[in-house]
Amino acid sequence: MNTIILFFLFLSSSSIHTVLSRSLFNFQKLDLPSTSVGPDSITFDSFGRGPYTGISDGRIVKYNTSYFVEVYITSPHRTSSKCDGTDNPAILGPICGRPKGLDFYYKEKKLYIADAYKGFLVGEKKRLAVPLATGAEGVPFKFLSGLNVDQLTGDVYFADASSVFQLSQITAAVLANDRTGRLLKYSHRTKQVSVLLRRLGGAVGVALSSDGSFVLVSEYIAKRIIKFWLRGPMAFKSQVILNLQGNPTNIKRTQVGDSFWVAVNKMSLGLTVPIAININENGVVLRTIPLDRYYFNTTISEFSQRGSNFYVGSLQADFVGVLKK
Repeated sequence: MNTIILFFLFLSSSSIHTVLSRSLFNFQKLDLPSTSVGPDSITFDSFGRGPYTGISDGRIVKYNTSYFVEVYITSPHRTSSKCDGTDNPAILGPICGRPKGLDFYYKEKKLYIADAYKGFLVGEKKRLAVPLATGAEGVPFKFLSGLNVDQLTGDVYFADASSVFQLSQITAAVLANDRTGRLLKYSHRTKQVSVLLRRLGGAVGVALSSDGSFVLVSEYIAKRIIKFWLRGPMAFKSQVILNLQGNPTNIKRTQVGDSFWVAVNKMSLGLTVPIAININENGVVLRTIPLDRYYFNTTISEFSQRGSNFYVGSLQADFVGVLKK
């Protein structure tokens, strides 16, 4: 009973339809390369291979049956001797890169990348990803994070968490209640980046609807989920659809329909409590999965579903977590 009471306090009062799930899963760890940490965003290619993830030392790696192998880097200045296995964003981030958001455009077999230090890039045939943009409308990117590709058009939607603070300054951004984040769009047709939303409080997660009519944005600092309509009678308008007491990170749409998984971290009694929340397009919470059993006092960065399996990213872990029924 105490767990249920604590959880309802965790969510806003508008989410009274929540179903709390304490289901036990078979938990598997996909270990990262030695001494590496921080699998942030998780994606799969058009053949279902992966997971692919970006890690703290600047590499993008792919799980190849039983281990991770390097597939892309985002910085031309990166060296294995200086960067491999490191986790020092303040000093090495600008040198090694820090890939955050990842998503494939299946039609062209391209991996689009939002790097916190190196900007917006694409991975194709070569190991070094190709830069596409380092700013939008005269304002340089400071802290790129979540990213999602529209498979129908090839357009890419991504978030800049702040126009002032870098990844290594996230604590300062929270203390300043920073509201300089932006929602951005890369046009596949024009190859230009435009700004869709401004004044966001730590925009870190982006998820497009199945028909491309709207996009959801998670705001880490503002502790809420925003819905932005791309077309229809509400086109180019936005609305807060869910307020949280915890900090949401990445948001991912399920493979079928328009429901979304949000990774959320809350502080309780001095401990970090990670929870995955499944919401519909209106912000109604459909299901929750507490993850403290698998990530004790550890933050999570993403919770995504592929088939019957769930994949968990964490900036503090040295593995990708897989929950299986």
